[in-house]
Amino acid sequence: MTELSSAPVLSTPAEHLFEHASPDSQTEAKAPRKTDDELRQIYEVARTARELRLGKWKTIALQFPDAMLVDAPRLVQALKDELTALRKEEEESSGPKQDVKIFILADTSYSACCVDEVAAEHADAQVVVHYGRSCLSPTSRLPVIYVFTEHRLNLDETVGAFEREYPGKDAKVVIMADVMYQSHVPAVASRLVSEGYTNIYSTAITHDPTNILPNRKIVSHSASSGSTPEGDSLKEYSLFHISTPPTALLLALSSRVGSLYIHDTPHSPFPSSSSLSARRLLGRRYAKLLSLSTAGIIGILVNTLSVSNYLCSVDALRKRIAAANKKSYTIVVGKLNPAKLANFAEIDGWVVVGCWESSLVEDDAGFFRPVVTPFELEVALMGDGKRVWGGSWWGGIEGLKAPVGKDEEEEVVEGKEEEDEDSEEESAPPEFDLRTGRLISTSRPMRVRKVKEEREGGEAEEGVVEENRNGTNGALALRPKAELAMVNGVVSPGAEFLRSQRTWQGLGSDYTEEESTAIEEGRRGVARGYTVGDSEKR
Repeated sequence: MTELSSAPVLSTPAEHLFEHASPDSQTEAKAPRKTDDELRQIYEVARTARELRLGKWKTIALQFPDAMLVDAPRLVQALKDELTALRKEEEESSGPKQDVKIFILADTSYSACCVDEVAAEHADAQVVVHYGRSCLSPTSRLPVIYVFTEHRLNLDETVGAFEREYPGKDAKVVIMADVMYQSHVPAVASRLVSEGYTNIYSTAITHDPTNILPNRKIVSHSASSGSTPEGDSLKEYSLFHISTPPTALLLALSSRVGSLYIHDTPHSPFPSSSSLSARRLLGRRYAKLLSLSTAGIIGILVNTLSVSNYLCSVDALRKRIAAANKKSYTIVVGKLNPAKLANFAEIDGWVVVGCWESSLVEDDAGFFRPVVTPFELEVALMGDGKRVWGGSWWGGIEGLKAPVGKDEEEEVVEGKEEEDEDSEEESAPPEFDLRTGRLISTSRPMRVRKVKEEREGGEAEEGVVEENRNGTNGALALRPKAELAMVNGVVSPGAEFLRSQRTWQGLGSDYTEEESTAIEEGRRGVARGYTVGDSEKR
């Protein structure tokens, strides 16, 4: 046995310690303090005060993303000073002056890109001023003033990157930027036109996510450019995007243009990516939705309470899932994380109802079940013979198709019943998981099987009539009826999962009947000493 030459190391070396990784929002919050002039320019204080004054709103809610909260107190004071100056200029003298109340909204209920109308209504706000990048999804209750904030852009570096990527002067290119850099797009396009480019188009912001370029309209910048590209003609053009777009926008753009080039900026809130990574991500999204095609129970996650028509979209999803003979449950959990969704083990897959950016769950590797968008669910519910994905993609509820009409549903049901009656088999064709090759028998738990066969001996009310092949008298054989959990007369897969698979079913579920016993008096007293029964001993 060898002897130790030194004492064993019982502590963890310093280089192996875990270090806390600061998120991007904290890194940006540690940036140098902005001057008053920079604050007024970046947050457009003068324009915001004018619009608030024109609207005559007295209770105002300011919504900030986490990275901009450090400037919120100074911005509130700057807005109050600007509103006071505007009021003095107008020299109002009618009635008593009413002070303006300004509230700061932080830690949004859902995504920072969406307007948090719920939090604003808690403060009885009459208007919301939304700062930072936004999905521009239409709201349902409150008016909104959008302040995208302006960031500096090195014009020479941007033009140089464009010329290196597109050396030909006749290249067909559309220039687009994140909303925080959108104000620089006209200057970049004009500079390129002066350099000799003849087919340059720029973009302008519109509040319409359903456009072929979400929330943008295409603008021509040269007389020789001709008409602006629309629809399928955009496939002939390349897209030069300033600043890295969010993943949902990246997937939508890569499926609608010929090629995509992303020019990174220092203050981009998203990691750098490319068109190649977008194609790979599209392939992974298609593989993920294949697992939803064999899911029997689908959860509808409500990830917004502000986007208009979200209730109609939830109802449409319910009808489409029911038409596929699957069960759906609607759940509201706030901000999504794997721990929350893992509590619902009976759910085979999730579909998110939210804005077109937040419906895509990017880091979904830690989730117990796949999470898809409404568009992806529509593709998953198609039959194997009809499921063809041409590369298009969309993340919001705007692309959700209307449910099948009542008359059409009746025709479909009648057609299925005729096929069942004409078929010699008693059940539908088997379904297999295309990823694993396994047979799935629970993909359509809500299918109603009604097989009525009459024989000379009568009709079997419970079970299926089977002819005795060994005899000649056609005797009846009763098949045992399957015991399924039902709620209000409707088959409930969730209740069946609770009854058959969950080991713990709530308080009192582990109670077992025992024989009655006499009640015995237990201990009594204080913590420093107890007495048992009539005994005086402690």
